Amino acid sequence: MSSIIALIAHDRKKDEMVTFAQKHSAILSQYHLIATGTTGARINQATGLEVQLMQSGPMGGDSQIAAQVVEGTVKAVIFLIDPLFAQPHEPDIQALLRICNLQQTPLATNLATAEAIMPSLTPA
Repeated sequence: MSSIIALIAHDRKKDEMVTFAQKHSAILSQYHLIATGTTGARINQATGLEVQLMQSGPMGGDSQIAAQVVEGTVKAVIFLIDPLFAQPHEPDIQALLRICNLQQTPLATNLATAEAIMPSLTPA
């Protein structure tokens, strides 16, 4: 069963991710949360939610999350991407996006999509 939600945000989107996590903490608290390093630490500090920290994105965190998506344990990926800046680890990002599509794992890359999928993550 998919019981993990992955949370990732580029540097200029981290504040938005923290606000999103605060708003949806009741739903997120029902899942095992994983996140790239700095994003996860900021979510934990702001919300008190327990977050398993992966490496930072440039150090392989996106790839660590992609591996869990392949295993089928991730219910959704919320990845707030900054489309205005190229990332040094762009191949890892593209691999994660591709794997989410291959595995049919819900993937939000902006707040509008993240908000749209949250109702489907509400435990029954």
